[in-house]
Amino acid sequence: MKHATGFLDLVNDAKTRVQQIDIAGYVRMREAGTPHVLIDTREESEWNAGHAQGALHLGKGIIERDIEGKVPDHDAVLVLYCGGGFRSALVADNLQKMGYTQCISLDGGWRAWNESELPVEK
Repeated sequence: MKHATGFLDLVNDAKTRVQQIDIAGYVRMREAGTPHVLIDTREESEWNAGHAQGALHLGKGIIERDIEGKVPDHDAVLVLYCGGGFRSALVADNLQKMGYTQCISLDGGWRAWNESELPVEK
């Protein structure tokens, strides 16, 4: 997908402040048993079409409003994903501003998840 320059500038700025992990790093984290909350930040229609097994859905449009009710621990490890890793970086940046200390954006997002053939729910 070709993204607008302004959007990419915003994402690239957020990525200077956000920790990222690729799918292989996430798999290692999961296999090591690292406690974390996997959060799908995509739109509801994307979620309904399929999502990572065990993920919590808090779309980009509502996550800042609802995160504290779903994940009150500001020190919890949050692994955020979207379609490719752009929206999740923006979300991670905002959650850090809200005091969440361990926000990680999954680089490659849903596309990388599917390519790795990790478990999916519908």
